[in-house]
Amino acid sequence: MSNLEFIYDRKSIRKFKDTKIPKEDIIKLLEAATQAPSPKNQQTWHFVVIQNREVINKMAEIVTKTHTYLAEIAKDEKQRKLMMSTLPYYICFKDAPVVVVVYSKAYKMIEEEILKANNANKEIIDILKSTHSEVQGIGAAVENFLLAATAMGYGTCYMTGPAHSKREIEELIDFNKEGYELMSMISLGVPEDETPKAPPRKPLDEVVTFID
Repeated sequence: MSNLEFIYDRKSIRKFKDTKIPKEDIIKLLEAATQAPSPKNQQTWHFVVIQNREVINKMAEIVTKTHTYLAEIAKDEKQRKLMMSTLPYYICFKDAPVVVVVYSKAYKMIEEEILKANNANKEIIDILKSTHSEVQGIGAAVENFLLAATAMGYGTCYMTGPAHSKREIEELIDFNKEGYELMSMISLGVPEDETPKAPPRKPLDEVVTFID
């Protein structure tokens, strides 16, 4: 693996030490995130860094409340229990010293405007939009952040589940930037000494096709 260890060492960390992260390290990680490829270089991302313990705890309470409500919608008790069994994965950010809330604005597709102006078939436009370019850009930025954190000795966990409480979280942290919406969260900290191994990856022959 030589120089690629940081890729293979990365795993989701859900238990952190009570260690403060220097602001300069957080900035380095954010700079790494913003070096990610971005469709048409629109850089649709925005990162909100939260270190306030009370705010982080309140976010966990909000996510717990919403998740419990959604679980109670299920009429079957087995389904409710299954839904609630995932809650710890939605609020594992609560013990992290830093939580980065990732926002995105919509991707502006130049092709869409041109095609609409010329009465193009809706199906063609839908196919173009099906790539969800803004989401792909955010994913690339987050991965840069995660890998940089691993290289610097930190642990992270990338979460999209808490987004079911995005409206309440946005109201709590009082972040307003026109056109931007909460997409995901990253917990960041020094990992505990003993953490679970990363789950195995599918073998390449299941996920790769070569066309010669």
